[in-house]
Amino acid sequence: MKEQLIRLSSIEWNKVWKNRSNRILLIGYFLILSLIALIASIKFNVGNVVINPATQGAFDFPYIWHLTTFIAGILKFFLALVVVSMITNEYTYNTLKQNLIDGLTKAEFIATKSVVIVGLSLASMLFVMILTFTLGMIFSSYDDWSLVFTDWQYLGAYFLKLVGFYSFCLFLGLLFKRSAIAIAFLVLWSIAEGIIYVVLSKLVFTQGNWATYIHNCMPLEALANLIKEPFTRFSAVKTIGQAVGENMMKDYSVPLSAVLIVLVWIVIFHVASYKILKRRDL
Repeated sequence: MKEQLIRLSSIEWNKVWKNRSNRILLIGYFLILSLIALIASIKFNVGNVVINPATQGAFDFPYIWHLTTFIAGILKFFLALVVVSMITNEYTYNTLKQNLIDGLTKAEFIATKSVVIVGLSLASMLFVMILTFTLGMIFSSYDDWSLVFTDWQYLGAYFLKLVGFYSFCLFLGLLFKRSAIAIAFLVLWSIAEGIIYVVLSKLVFTQGNWATYIHNCMPLEALANLIKEPFTRFSAVKTIGQAVGENMMKDYSVPLSAVLIVLVWIVIFHVASYKILKRRDL
């Protein structure tokens, strides 16, 4: 079983890489990730205050782990196109039906797609880890090794964020069988989560925090909660916040609740994907 899964996963990787559009997206994705290094040369003007991330500690250990994983997480949509097309092409070119005829079970089909998802997520995490470590060693004001290896939990959160997001894409690709429809639904769902929260907070749960609790359990919001925004950790931003009376103190750690919710959603997406495939007449 293990050898068969490895063989099938190798075939899936070849399918992804030999597709010209996917190959361009993969190369473009990692090139764009590399552009995170350009943050060192960007300056922001906020009123009379000039904020230069490089001089504000953006590349200092251990803060840099938080910054790079947050920014890289925004770019996850590039690989979402690869994952969705990986699924929908099976229907477009009838390779799914042929694979099942050749003896591939539906459970093995889902398993091989899951291996590709984990592989893409792991490759992205390792790339971000190497990039972050390199930038930190060049620009960080601190070279204490105890700081260098602090806050690695953001790498784990980043990996989980990608696996959860691409598991959602796997489900949508199988559900709709068309890339354009799946991506459109993904965008609409991200908007819908915000609308649902507004409705719950303004019309249903006007008292207490129930609207927030429910919103935090939604898939995309749970993924977003894994890595909170890092920018209010800048000393200059804190100074501006104090000047206007804003409290910039918050908990930037990776919430255990978000981790558990995302893990549950990953299981749900994979089980639902298998159920769709099992019941669908191919």
